Amino acid sequence: MVAASPHFKVRTDWLQQVREEVIDPGQPIFDCHHHLWDRPEGRYRAAELAEDVHDGHDIRASLYVQCRTGYLEEGPEAMRPLGEVYTILDWCQAQPFLPVGIVAFADLQLGDAVRPVLDALTAAGNGRIVGVRNTTAWHPDPVVRSNPRPAPEGLLRTRSFLEGARAVAEAGLCLDIWAYQNQLAEVLALARAVPELNIVLDHCGGPLGIGPCRMDDPDSFADWRNALADLAAEPNVMIKIGGFGLSVMGYRYADAACPPQSDRLADDWRPHVETCLDLFGSGRAMFESNFPVDKGQFSYRTLWNSFKRLASGCDAWDRDNLFWRTAARCYGIDETVFTT
Repeated sequence: MVAASPHFKVRTDWLQQVREEVIDPGQPIFDCHHHLWDRPEGRYRAAELAEDVHDGHDIRASLYVQCRTGYLEEGPEAMRPLGEVYTILDWCQAQPFLPVGIVAFADLQLGDAVRPVLDALTAAGNGRIVGVRNTTAWHPDPVVRSNPRPAPEGLLRTRSFLEGARAVAEAGLCLDIWAYQNQLAEVLALARAVPELNIVLDHCGGPLGIGPCRMDDPDSFADWRNALADLAAEPNVMIKIGGFGLSVMGYRYADAACPPQSDRLADDWRPHVETCLDLFGSGRAMFESNFPVDKGQFSYRTLWNSFKRLASGCDAWDRDNLFWRTAARCYGIDETVFTT
């Protein structure tokens, strides 16, 4: 049985209480991490995505990341994630760059046997399959949960996962990893074991603010930063900056009478964002929306205004890296989408 959603409920009326002017509307953006679904707790398909991305910021393209949408209900279990690719391409056929690429699911616990699954996904994607992601985030405290189907403990350490990761690298795909800060040593071991694999660490590497980890605990922050520094020393690891609306991060903007404004968000997130930039630099870091997961806490327009505030001290090259260039290079997206 699948547990209830751990995400904050999206309340359109609540979000509409804050309507900021768009900061730097000419900045091209590649939203390199969002989901699409049609679930009992809410719908976020092509129309809802388009409503957000066309709300003032210059979103040129987006990247869909797996979330168990539209799996096939029959056939071999390993091949059922093909349904997600078919579903997303069907939903978004009128929007060729939304998404321009797909990070799909293939069970890396299959080890070498995942190769035909990767081939099938690539064929189904018509050139849009650029990466793979598995459900890997795990913490011993059951309060720390960001997925309706939590991963088993130790998944990233298994020999079969390592073999599957090598297959991903040989297929020319990236591996997105969503791991909490307590798992970063496991990600480090994987990065060192498969140096030819491009690893993209989602959501700032999973800093935690619930359960045994308090947001105001300097020791917890130091543990996250130190583990992230080890990962940043590996040239095959990149990082996505975002995910601050996830309940496990510890922010409770959704509890307030009004949604937060971008200056508040920028101030709150600055320590984590500056740490990511100090360690990885703009050439290996990229901003992400993580919508609609994060939409329960702030609007799309406010989110990108926050990132623009946080990048205001960067020069034009670094800003472009953070907003589109790094992600485009990482996932092999034609840069002319953002420059013409």
